[in-house]
Amino acid sequence: MPKGKLYLIPNLIAENAVETIPVYILKIIQETDIYIVENIKPARRFIKLMVKEKDIDACTFIELNKHQQYTFDELQLSEMLQGKNIGLISDAGTPCIADPGNNVVQLAQEMNITVVPLVGPNSILMALMASGFNGQLFTFNGYLPIEENERKKKILQMENFAKNGHTQIFMDTPYRNKKLFDELLKICKYDTLLCVACNISSSEEFIKTLPIAEWKKRQPEINKKPTIFLLGK
Repeated sequence: MPKGKLYLIPNLIAENAVETIPVYILKIIQETDIYIVENIKPARRFIKLMVKEKDIDACTFIELNKHQQYTFDELQLSEMLQGKNIGLISDAGTPCIADPGNNVVQLAQEMNITVVPLVGPNSILMALMASGFNGQLFTFNGYLPIEENERKKKILQMENFAKNGHTQIFMDTPYRNKKLFDELLKICKYDTLLCVACNISSSEEFIKTLPIAEWKKRQPEINKKPTIFLLGK
């Protein structure tokens, strides 16, 4: 009997934007009853939203521990060895991209279990696509340093890379978006191009690329909203 597969299942990045999940993934969700998840409640809600007729109480959910190396327990392993599939779901977007789950995939690779990445919404790539910046040479920097001097140093470094055509992508926790935006206006040169991508895939989606000089004339409504920032050329 062939081993089961590990499916990397994308979640929504905007509430109820079900059209961003490809239809073929619904069949995989319908046929998969074991899930490794970032948090159980959001995962259950997502599965029930996507496949209303699925018996959610018959599913097994294993919550990721972000602070430890992941290991399949004996039950999960025996299920996979008997041909049952497992789905990996993050709270939002695609698993393992600025999201936990890579340890699960690494273990599956070591055990020669087939890993199947599935297409779905990813705010980092969607922001890059819509920015107009170089999509062949780019870096995702994740969250910037908290300490003020280190943060300024990082912004200046990213700006230098960006002016040489190396797109820089970064983010912060939503409640610090306004502070980060103001810091970018203060630190970056007037002709540096900044893209602000907020609420991607929602009805309130806002994606705009402007020079810093133009951004100083306007204040986008990004406070406490999921936002991706990009510096580019």
